[in-house]
Amino acid sequence: MGANNSQLSEIPDLELIIQETGFTKAHICRLYNRFNQLDKEKTGKLTKENFDSLRELAVNPLGERIIKAFFPDGQNSLDFRSFAKILAPFRPIAEGQDSSSAEPINSRNNKLRFAFRLYDEDKDGKISREELFQVLRLMLGSQVSDDQLESITDRTIQEADTNGDQTISFEEFRKVLENVNVEQKMSIRFLR
Repeated sequence: MGANNSQLSEIPDLELIIQETGFTKAHICRLYNRFNQLDKEKTGKLTKENFDSLRELAVNPLGERIIKAFFPDGQNSLDFRSFAKILAPFRPIAEGQDSSSAEPINSRNNKLRFAFRLYDEDKDGKISREELFQVLRLMLGSQVSDDQLESITDRTIQEADTNGDQTISFEEFRKVLENVNVEQKMSIRFLR
């Protein structure tokens, strides 16, 4: 515990980070170690290039979009506090987590909002046919032809689009995924 206490004393705004994210001090120590591993230049900031070295993202077809999600609004770098805040929705849901008050940052809805933003590239609050097609192309690559991708895209829009506007809103997206265990699939494993 002594090593953790000395490491915790290095973290600026520790109490604020705990309050904003819900991470425990142990979680924050693990995240801080990961942040420092990524910060090869030891600047206290991460850039997109730091994320490029992550094997998990290099092999993920949506890796580039995930990295982009860490740098909203054209930011070029992020400090540890921003890093922790972005990862907070992926904090595992604790047994008996109280959901009676305000929606927790790591709620199912917030996990789904993050996933939705990976599709909604133009940030208009809807997944268009073209946006869905592009994500499917990234995920399926050369495994299927463009004609098959077109068919899958059309069928997905048709099944998900309940209001007939030929796009998928967040509510429609959430409805499609209601039987998927998002809490399990979208949690940071090394924090458990």
